[in-house]
Amino acid sequence: MTNGPRRVVLITGASSGIGRATAELLAARGHRVFGGVRAATTTRPLAGVELVPLDVRDDASVVACIDKVGSRAGRIDVLINNAGVNLVGAVEETSIGQAQALFDTNVFGVLRMVQAVLPGMRRQGAGLIVNISSILGFIPAPFMGVYASTKHAIEGLSESLDHEVRAFGIRVVLIEPYYTRTNLDASAAQAEGRIDAYAPQRLRTAAVITRDTNTAPEPKVVAEEVLRSIDGPYRMRRPIGRAVLLNWLRRLLPARLFEPSLRKAFALDPSSKGAAVP
Repeated sequence: MTNGPRRVVLITGASSGIGRATAELLAARGHRVFGGVRAATTTRPLAGVELVPLDVRDDASVVACIDKVGSRAGRIDVLINNAGVNLVGAVEETSIGQAQALFDTNVFGVLRMVQAVLPGMRRQGAGLIVNISSILGFIPAPFMGVYASTKHAIEGLSESLDHEVRAFGIRVVLIEPYYTRTNLDASAAQAEGRIDAYAPQRLRTAAVITRDTNTAPEPKVVAEEVLRSIDGPYRMRRPIGRAVLLNWLRRLLPARLFEPSLRKAFALDPSSKGAAVP
């Protein structure tokens, strides 16, 4: 059972991966969990989790979901923004339409959900918003640059929001996993405008990302950190695994020391042309 009070939790993207593992764990620990999924009638049932239709890209769907949870449970104590999609390819190869679609889910989807739950949380004088970020929210991601930019956006949004809503008894948490073994990368869209000049490096970097994802921890590791963020003492940033060290290195090391290890990690050519990195 939970170490604290039983909370009403709504999690987006609950049909698979981190969302599914988190919903199952929170329900098993005694929280009342609602799982937002795009296809509620065809999603495999989750023990103890009430599935509700939700498409974070659609304003009406978001409002209907919040209303449904409110009518069933009377309140929402915790919102977990987990729904997200990936996109692989160089920035130059990515169409504006693809970038807009990615932001619509990963950033504006979060914004829609936050704006929908805040009135109720303000009325009840309490609430917790947990945003699933990534190590790519604070380090660069060659050949996933647009995806990384959505996670950087979530980091800035979350920190700013926390200052705005703290006076109402509401806090915001950032969960920052390292690679996690989910189908997010396997199902990732590919940039539409393939450019031959990028092909050799893109393939090397993609192979490294696939290798690291296939050997990464299961989603339960992230779910356990989400549970700690709900039941334990408040801490805004919660990096997981190797992300803890990377977070410190990114903040403390100058770029000229941090970047060589980053390039090596992504199998990038160690040589660089042009101006030296300051």
